[in-house]
Amino acid sequence: MTTTERRAPRADCTVAPDGRITFDLDVHGAGRTEAPELLLRLRGARGPDAQTVRLPLGALDDGRLRAVLPATAEYAEGRWDVHLREADAGDDGAVAVEPGIRDLRRLVDPAPGTGRVAVRIPYPTLDGRLAVRCWLRAPHAEAGAVTLDGASMTVQGRLHGARVRDGAQAEARQPGAAGRVVRAPVTASGEDGTFAFTLPLDRLADGPVTAQQLWTLWLLPGGTEEGPGTGVRVSRILDDIWDRKKIHVYPGRSTGPGTRATPCYSTDNDLCVRLEPEPAG
Repeated sequence: MTTTERRAPRADCTVAPDGRITFDLDVHGAGRTEAPELLLRLRGARGPDAQTVRLPLGALDDGRLRAVLPATAEYAEGRWDVHLREADAGDDGAVAVEPGIRDLRRLVDPAPGTGRVAVRIPYPTLDGRLAVRCWLRAPHAEAGAVTLDGASMTVQGRLHGARVRDGAQAEARQPGAAGRVVRAPVTASGEDGTFAFTLPLDRLADGPVTAQQLWTLWLLPGGTEEGPGTGVRVSRILDDIWDRKKIHVYPGRSTGPGTRATPCYSTDNDLCVRLEPEPAG
């Protein structure tokens, strides 16, 4: 490395039990007359309404710099890219931070019954930068075990921030297809918010499936009287996996002539069912 080259800043991240995130950067703070900032920018936000979180950086005894994302602050759902802004540079001069060691051991389920679930997971992007994945749900339906039996799918989970009442329903919805809903009764398993439902996959297709369809899953804790468009999205976010789409992979099931149904997760960790034409042969 020549004297004119600058190594990209790198941050070690530690997540505390309460959700606080500590960023320790290997950029030394000696000799600065003004402290730099750590910037978290919401990906996809543009213009004057673009969201940016500014965290002050303080020097540690070993010369590194530290910033803390407080547990009490609530940030919009999405992916927040992490940048370092030197004191003599504007926001346009901020540089992307690379991920170092990420200590995520403290990411555990919040206690059942909490009114709001806030999850923040630091992770490495595909191009080697540091980002933070945020979810903010109130209430939240956390998916657990997913099992297949013939043409039926059973989902176990836990509801946070609300109660599963008599008459509760689960819904599979086909986005963009008005009125395409398949319902299944929900059973409450205990006082801790646990629930289960069995969805008949063979009811999703109302005819031959010629192109892929993605059905989203929702929980209606109070039953169908909650009204159209309501419900709690069934997702799995309460651990250290920021993108489980390629990690939790389930087998598919033939559900009718030429049709195959497969449970899957989206890139936002939402539980779905993928319908597609059955492969020939």
